[in-house]
Amino acid sequence: MSKGPISQFITHHYRHFNSATLVDAAKAYEEQVKDGGKMMLAMAGAMSTAELGISLAEMIRQDKIHIVSCSANNLEEDIMNLVAHSHYKRVPNYRDLTPEQEEELLNNHMNRVTDTCIPEEEAFRRLEKHLLEVWKDAESKGERYFPWEFMYKMLRSGVLEQYYEIDPKDSWVLAACEKNIPIVVPAWEDCTTANIFTAHVIKGELNPHTVKNGIETMIFLTEWYRANSGGKGVGFFQIGGGTAGDFPICVVPMMAQDLEWKDVPLWKYFCQISDSTTSYGSYSGAVPNEKITWGKLDAKTPRFIVESDATIVAPLIFAYVLGW
Repeated sequence: MSKGPISQFITHHYRHFNSATLVDAAKAYEEQVKDGGKMMLAMAGAMSTAELGISLAEMIRQDKIHIVSCSANNLEEDIMNLVAHSHYKRVPNYRDLTPEQEEELLNNHMNRVTDTCIPEEEAFRRLEKHLLEVWKDAESKGERYFPWEFMYKMLRSGVLEQYYEIDPKDSWVLAACEKNIPIVVPAWEDCTTANIFTAHVIKGELNPHTVKNGIETMIFLTEWYRANSGGKGVGFFQIGGGTAGDFPICVVPMMAQDLEWKDVPLWKYFCQISDSTTSYGSYSGAVPNEKITWGKLDAKTPRFIVESDATIVAPLIFAYVLGW
């Protein structure tokens, strides 16, 4: 496949240090997903509010990503951006805000993520009533689902289409829904929609067991990995650190060491984009080689760490893989 101008630019100009690693990682990524290889995206941070969906959605549509593990905020915030984009407020001078100005944002129901404020009424509350409907509907039928499955039910019902404020092709969760790929969400409890769910449980309106839990999520991931790790296997592309990355990558040593299954394939590719410097005891700052000692990668696994801002690096790697 001939490469477009973005790919040509980075291969010509990015020759050393982090930029060279970016190119190497992109080329190895392309090799991994060629001829049936699979790729997991593990995504921490606030990538949805950073509108990574503009490039990520196309990666999903073109079968360059086959499963996602993300921090809970990324699942909900992509949909919030889809339905309330015009109500967001950008604060380019966020470093200069006084505590009083931060309090003013709070009083105006604008929740800040770095330089971007999410509008509470148009984003959180707009989703709440529709999510409550799918939660209650499942509960009335004695059914239980994962967090991403509830999001898919809401999207597929069409109730949100009246609110769409961006081009739907730029929503990565909508693209994942259309492809029906799993979005594993470890620690789903750590997000606004889960807080809303918890509030309705406390009010006696919902049962906490309606949403499947973290242990069930790991069981699901085990089954998915067993079904997809043949052939060229599964690669692991990680943005940031934390639970979004550590939870899914541990499925491999869990199968080999705790279940004592034989011949469990290790991850076949690893790349992490991180702005955390190498440090003592930090998962985000751990170099890829450390994962060899945990039975996640082997000595021959192509592995890369690009120490930079994921909002800059990820779209460039995606552009290369997509041939842009």
